[in-house]
Formats: sequence, structure tokens, C-alpha cells
Amino acid sequence: MGISDRLLGKKSANGKPHIEAVAPGFALPGGEVRILGSWLRPPELRRPSVRFGEVEGSVVISADDFVIARVPDEAVSGPVVVGTNGHVSNAHTIQVATPIADNLHPVTNPALDREGNIYVTFSGSRGQKVPVAIFKIDTNYVVKPYLNEMMNATAIAFDRAGQMYVSSRHDEAVYTVAPNGTMSTYAEGMGVATGMAFDQAQNLYVGDRSGTIFKIAPDRQIFVFATIEPSVSAYHLAFGPHGYLFVSGPTTSSFDCIYKVDPHGSVSVFYRGLGRPQGMAFDVDGNLYVAASLSGKRGIVKITPDGKASLQVSGQGLVGLAFAPGKSAILATNSTVHRISWNIQGLPL
Repeated sequence: MGISDRLLGKKSANGKPHIEAVAPGFALPGGEVRILGSWLRPPELRRPSVRFGEVEGSVVISADDFVIARVPDEAVSGPVVVGTNGHVSNAHTIQVATPIADNLHPVTNPALDREGNIYVTFSGSRGQKVPVAIFKIDTNYVVKPYLNEMMNATAIAFDRAGQMYVSSRHDEAVYTVAPNGTMSTYAEGMGVATGMAFDQAQNLYVGDRSGTIFKIAPDRQIFVFATIEPSVSAYHLAFGPHGYLFVSGPTTSSFDCIYKVDPHGSVSVFYRGLGRPQGMAFDVDGNLYVAASLSGKRGIVKITPDGKASLQVSGQGLVGLAFAPGKSAILATNSTVHRISWNIQGLPL
């Protein structure tokens, strides 16, 4: 049988669809996943149906050996199947993130305290005074106002003692916030203060998106630690397991990079090839996870220590993430906070 005969036979045969893999296996509602397998498109080039549990998703692209489908808003973690010509495929499991809070405006990672409470900003546009700057989501996922008196709250970080620090890109400052919501100035003159991270010695690093990474010692002495290309929105900071600072900062390029800064402030490129990279977090094995686009696909991108990148979670509008107890993660879009079960142990901050 020639090649054309084999193709004709495959097209006309009444084959049952079979799923071999779903990539990525984690998604937010609205994210797109690629379903790989065989016999995934009915004859006459009609589109198959894709069901996430009991809910049908929309098919973006279909072919015999792959289907790209959008996860519906009502989907939950469970099986996904493909239906063609009266036949239903085998099921593959997908983990779908669960929304736990909406109508927010985070611009980088959420933050967790030692009890597992989640803190997220309503940052607002530049110079906008919002009624509540930071919300607290407790371990029962009850959302409560936490901090009112701040303009453009941007990043949240906790030190080893559990003290909260918040940057304001409007005030050029970093503030400490007490459990009762009392706010005090910690450092001023931080430029357009955005991302923050603590090192093991409890020095606080603050990204000024105009091009400077500041280092604030525990005695509040301020140093210029490194200079990097300016960002159009924010710097996002995270420390890796070996004491190097990693920095993302979206520019006007669609081929942005993650910078790696050694303890002496020397800057190198760790990875190049992301679209609009934003919030970051590390796991205990030294893999970096960043909210970004990879090859045009938005979500959470995993970058291994040797620089191999892959999309791990599919989702639109993601701006940051934080690993949570119980091998789960908190994912933030520009309006909503989600929780997803993820068999990854995050690196303690």
C-alpha cells in the first residue's frame, strides 16, 4: 500500500480516538492545552468535541494527531476526553486551578505568611488611590481588607521574623506593615520601587524599574547592588538556592531574558526567549518558575538550572506565583488569585 493509500485508509476508517498525552497537564480556566494522540479528528475535517469532566471546551485547532482546546471557565480537575464520530477516547487527567479570590489587581507574586495566609495587592493604575491596597485571604479562603493607606502597593515580602514589607511604585518607598495594619516607612528614594526579595543574611533587595537593584542592609544602609536594562512595568526578584539573585523585567521586546546576579552584583543573562516575564519562584531542586510567554503560549514557564524551558501551567494574564504548603501553588493573574495542586516543593523564602 502506497503512502496516499495509507492516508486515504486512515481518513476513511472509523477509528476510535486515543489520547497519548495532554500538555501542559496544569491549566487555569481559559488556558489552552494541546492534546496529543491519534484519530482525534472526525472524517470530512469536522471538529471533534473535547470535554473537561462534564463541561465541553472550545476547540481552537484540530488535526488527526493533536487538538488544541481551551479549558472552560466551569472546568475542575479531572478527566479530559475527545469525542469523534460517536466514539469517545480514553481519559487523561488534567489539574485545573481553582479561583479563590477575584476583583483584585496584583502586579507580581502573591505572598504567604508562616500560617499560610495569602496576601495580594489591589495595585491600581499609577497615582490611583484605591479603597484597599492589600487583601488578606485566610486559610479558609475568606477574603478580608488588610491595608488601606497606601498608593500603588506593588510587591509584598516577609522577612525571617514574619515582618511584612511592601513596596510602592508611587511613593518611591518600602514600608513595613504591622499585623494591625499600621504602616511605617522602612526606606525611601527607591525610584519606581517594584519587586523585592530577601537573601539569607536578611538584606532586602528592591528593584527600581528604571534600571537599579538596591540592597538595603538590616541596619537600613542602602547600596546600589546592580544596574540592569530598564523595564516598562516592573522588576521581579527571586533568590535561587545558591544565593544568586534572579531578575525579570519586561521590556518592549518579545524576546526578554531572566538575569542572574552574583553576590558581588555582576549581571549575566540566565535565559533569553520569554515574552513579558514577571513574577518568579524556585523549587527545592533549583528549577525557576516564571509567569511568562514561551513560544507565544502564556502561563507558568519552568526553567531548569541548565537553561531548558518548558510550559508547565497554561493560563492567560498570569503575573506571579507563590508555592504554598501541601505541594500546591497560588497563581495570580491581573485580576484573580487561583490555587492549584502541584506536586512540587517550593524553596523556602
